[in-house]
Amino acid sequence: MISFLISAIKIIFLLGFLIFIHEGGHFLVAKLCKIKVNEFAIGFGPKIWQKQGKETKYTLRLIPLGGFNSLEGEEQRSDDERSFSKASIPKRIAIVLAGGLVNIVFGLLVYFILVSCQGGYISNEITEVMQGYGSENVLQTGDKVLKINNQSIHLKSDVTEALEKSNGQELTILIERNGNKEEVKISPTEIKTKNTGIYFGTAGSDLQAKIVALYPGSPAEKQGLQVNDVITKVNGIETNNDPYKVIELLNQASNEEKITFTVERKGETIDITLQPEIISTYYLGVSFKEAENTILNNLYYGFWDTADFTVSIVDNLKMLFTGKVGANQLMGPIGISDMVAKTDGIADFIYLLALISLSLGVTNLLPFPPLDGGKIVIYLIEAIRRKPISEKLEISIQMAGFAVLILLSLYVTYNDILRIF
Repeated sequence: MISFLISAIKIIFLLGFLIFIHEGGHFLVAKLCKIKVNEFAIGFGPKIWQKQGKETKYTLRLIPLGGFNSLEGEEQRSDDERSFSKASIPKRIAIVLAGGLVNIVFGLLVYFILVSCQGGYISNEITEVMQGYGSENVLQTGDKVLKINNQSIHLKSDVTEALEKSNGQELTILIERNGNKEEVKISPTEIKTKNTGIYFGTAGSDLQAKIVALYPGSPAEKQGLQVNDVITKVNGIETNNDPYKVIELLNQASNEEKITFTVERKGETIDITLQPEIISTYYLGVSFKEAENTILNNLYYGFWDTADFTVSIVDNLKMLFTGKVGANQLMGPIGISDMVAKTDGIADFIYLLALISLSLGVTNLLPFPPLDGGKIVIYLIEAIRRKPISEKLEISIQMAGFAVLILLSLYVTYNDILRIF
């Protein structure tokens, strides 16, 4: 019971706080633009608290899954000189843009503080060159890797990314050796591994042989494995509910061999056979020195880590719109609540707060009505046309977009429930 109450408090605080700063962004910019705000509300549904200010009514509502600012003239055009509909286009765009920007800035700032405090970063200085790899007899201990194929190297993940992009082709690497810069050519070493598309969870957590997610279009998904399936055997050998045993058994099979998974699904035992994909991974064959744990170093690496984090969010959105990530991988309030409830410690909770805040801000600014990004597109069209879209057409666009979002929300919620239960 206590655990449930703690989880509920964490979920309500996270959602409530992110909604508060989002709507607070709209509110503050509206006030700065001298737009009349009739109501500032956190939550939906029946009011559980309210206070009438000089001009604005502040309310707290029962369902903590959203919030709103009721601006004079936003829903229906008004003749009030301080109405939203009378404001200039730049002011309207600024007001609408503010909510998402606050979430993005808050998420990035919190993430930057967290990663800058943790330390433990890997520098670009080589401490070991391994035998049998492409870097042998080319790179040396003490070399600093500055660029790979003209891509600047700040983090170890930059090296990994450059190797992935190379597709095994020869690399041009700019290094610093004994204070001098020079370019060297290296062909990365290819190592092949088997990929099924099964994801068990994050290393370090309480992992089981239960499928947490499936990569879209992977062999596992194509052959009918499902989220929440528990893998009990691989090629007839017991896994003992150990995901590392599953990986070990996969690695023991030859690259050409098909794999038979025995899974438990809703009380049934099912055998599913698939042919794993063979994935090529490329390596330089070097180890890098851990960066000194100084304030300046942590700020430097924290900055680039935050930049990398931001790019990953944008890349995930691109993958969604290009079909590389399916809509079934999206997460709604139920899925988010489950993740929040499972956070362990303040740092874990704050990290998730930053991640969700950034995702909320970026998603909210997508150019799709009735999201804030969709509203901005309408205002830009108005600026180009030099006259507003008819109120009836604008309402129709917003309602059509709202209907699509409702359907998407129901689909996402359904998938959240399947993943959890």
